[in-house]
Amino acid sequence: MDDEQETYKLWRIRKTIMQLCHDRGYLVTQDELDQRLDQFKDQFGDKPSEGKPARKDLVVLVAHNDDPTDQMFVFFADEPKIGIKTIKMYCQRMQEENISRAIIVVQMGMTPSAKQALVDMAPKYILEQFLESELLINITEHQLVPEHVVMTPEEKAELLARYRLKEHQLPRIQAGDPVARYFGLKRGQVVKIIRPSETAGRYISYRLCL
Repeated sequence: MDDEQETYKLWRIRKTIMQLCHDRGYLVTQDELDQRLDQFKDQFGDKPSEGKPARKDLVVLVAHNDDPTDQMFVFFADEPKIGIKTIKMYCQRMQEENISRAIIVVQMGMTPSAKQALVDMAPKYILEQFLESELLINITEHQLVPEHVVMTPEEKAELLARYRLKEHQLPRIQAGDPVARYFGLKRGQVVKIIRPSETAGRYISYRLCL
């Protein structure tokens, strides 16, 4: 891949990450959401063959709109397949900054021991992984993906009371579903799905994350 393609790819990935953070309720400025390719090049460089932009420089730290103490890192792994040493390095940085949640953007994947380390560290540290290829386009902006809105615990309780439903009676969405992963849905959370309808204008359904 030549320099121009590599820079373009990293710009697209970071742009999707910024939108993902925003859609999860973290504070992201409009300038960061709208960053153009030329602005990205000015900020991070434009010579991947010479190490610019370097993935380690693309790191993101965001705080939640509702709770500034709820912060999240986004790390971009330099090596194609990351091992346990890199995971420990990320965890050390999280520990130093008192942050318990992070996303790791990986080029090709993780070693089995690195994956196991993620499992072992939960629930104290929550580290999610996304492949770079999954972030080249924002799936929530695809025309075939309806609008998803994550409900608050209060909205979920109101929904169940209004329709006299038990939680298990709701249709389900798996935590591994691409849209569920994008929003970071946790078990027990409910997402409202809004689809256009020719007759009603819009059709709303609800799904419980498993």
